[in-house]
Amino acid sequence: MEGILPLWKPKGLTSHDCVFKIRRLLGMKKVGHTGTLDPEVTGVLPICLGRATKIAQYITDAGKEYEGEVTIGFSTTTEDASGEIVKEKHVPAAFHIHDIQQVLDSLTGEIRQTPPMYSAVKIKGKRLYEYARAGIEVERPTRTVHIYQLTLHEDTISFHEGLYSFRFSVRCSKGTYIRTLAVMIGEKLGFPAHMSDLVRTASATFTKEDCVTFDQLHHMLDQGEIVEAILPLEDGLLHLPSIEISDTLAMKVRNGAVINKPEYWKDGETVLLYKGKAMAIYREHPVKNWLIKPVKVLRNV
Repeated sequence: MEGILPLWKPKGLTSHDCVFKIRRLLGMKKVGHTGTLDPEVTGVLPICLGRATKIAQYITDAGKEYEGEVTIGFSTTTEDASGEIVKEKHVPAAFHIHDIQQVLDSLTGEIRQTPPMYSAVKIKGKRLYEYARAGIEVERPTRTVHIYQLTLHEDTISFHEGLYSFRFSVRCSKGTYIRTLAVMIGEKLGFPAHMSDLVRTASATFTKEDCVTFDQLHHMLDQGEIVEAILPLEDGLLHLPSIEISDTLAMKVRNGAVINKPEYWKDGETVLLYKGKAMAIYREHPVKNWLIKPVKVLRNV
């Protein structure tokens, strides 16, 4: 069994919990997820099965889309609703929509973020959340991420007893912390804030419409229909350029050979397909720019 199982992750489970459950359900060891989701976050979590685990990183590295809610008026230790309150400053009057839109526009494009202490980033071999749980504050590396689109849902604005909240949609690069983005929105408006809700709506080319829940998986297993939930490995590479190759080239690609650069080659990593099947991922040779070399061979038989 191989391919990609787009899972709709429920609240209360870590991404690793989901992998463990699917390993047990399907009776297979070679299972991997494609980007950590916090336990309280629901949404799209593509799971790679069998040979498809070879491309897990490509799905992880692709862009993500989320729908979140920011609540302005207090901040928390975890930057989301699960943490303890750190700072409070109630909002005296509702913000003008124009002011919110200006803030969202200012956070669109390349921005710098410092990962929250309650995150899975590793510092000196330990996860940040391990330091946080021990009450130890450590210096965290600031990273550059890209916000491609940040949209306000005007019909969700709420202002009650000094707390102001609204929902937003964001399309962003790998490594973006939406919790931190919510805090940054509050800071630009002059108030402490936190992310009060979050759903991942897309990962690479996978959306909610592609996903199955654990309940649906159990039903499909009972009915012997599990294969209907598994998408081909190639679907996990649709965000990369691809080229169909000939029989002769396919033999060389199977063996990981360096080959001549095909006509109309696009910059960056490209998927080489043979009869619609992804054989390998290639990139331009670092020295001999008329050649291409394998990054990852996916099929060698």
